[in-house]
Amino acid sequence: MTAFEYVRPDDVTGAVAMVSADPAAAYLAGGTTQLDLLLKDGVVTSDRLVDIGRLPLRGITEGVGSLSVGALTSMEELSADPVVRRRLPFVHDALLAGASPQLRNMATIGGNLLQRTRCRYFRDAAVPACNKRAPGSGCAAVAGRARMHAILGASESCIAVHASDLCVPFAALDVEVHIRGTGGRRSVPLTEFYLLPGDRPDIETVLEHGELITHVEVPLPPSGTRSGYLKVRDRASYEFALTSAAAALVIEDGTIVWARLALGGVGTVPWRAREAEAILTGAAPTVQTYRAAAEATIRDPFTVPGTAFKVELAKRTIVRILRDVAEARP
Repeated sequence: MTAFEYVRPDDVTGAVAMVSADPAAAYLAGGTTQLDLLLKDGVVTSDRLVDIGRLPLRGITEGVGSLSVGALTSMEELSADPVVRRRLPFVHDALLAGASPQLRNMATIGGNLLQRTRCRYFRDAAVPACNKRAPGSGCAAVAGRARMHAILGASESCIAVHASDLCVPFAALDVEVHIRGTGGRRSVPLTEFYLLPGDRPDIETVLEHGELITHVEVPLPPSGTRSGYLKVRDRASYEFALTSAAAALVIEDGTIVWARLALGGVGTVPWRAREAEAILTGAAPTVQTYRAAAEATIRDPFTVPGTAFKVELAKRTIVRILRDVAEARP
């Protein structure tokens, strides 16, 4: 075990100042990712862990047309919120599909957004080739076993998948991420928060060192929206998605008048399917429409032998969730 300093600031300003001033410092919140990677796997190191677990960043507030969710709100608290259950069923479903009750009570919303990839090559410090862990070293997953990896946004540099379930409906909803840094406050749409790996897979988000997520703003969809989340995986629990899809539709007089669609399990980032939304909007809710949306979404995938099956699986996942949502009662 690597020795490190543990500190617990009293307020957000103090926490941001502590981490910003020390390049070797990192935040500690729910703990699952940081402690696993830091202490058990030895993949990342830190000389100082700044525990933010007691900062006043917890709670859910309903505003005009949106929910404000504190970064330290647990996944279980958000899943139990009555507004989420009534207005955002696909968020509720994604939270339940994302973790066991024990983990949901421990894991935070901010931590879920910042969870690191489950790529086995990234998490094994004995593997030398990982551009995400050691820039310029290569990507062992491209030539290795890659069943759980990405096909969208991927390249020879990195095929690590973004593992979050919650971020899939969040991407579809245009959730806004609110951030505090030494320079003040700013907000970033979730769809712009994550960075495609390109030639720097080690830079995953727009966060600068020391910046802290304080809360997220979750827009509520129009009245009459029906939504759902479908997660395809090898087993029913304790497993990450092979593919997943979050869909929300408003259907009036046999026509889709509003559509949101995002994918998980296939992208290096939570994947917003805007081309599909354009096809769905104004069209009849038919299998032919859903298939056209799927074909528009899975374009120019980057596959390796282990992930080629995901191309058709992702298309079928899209068709299935759109059909199920369209047939559901709003």
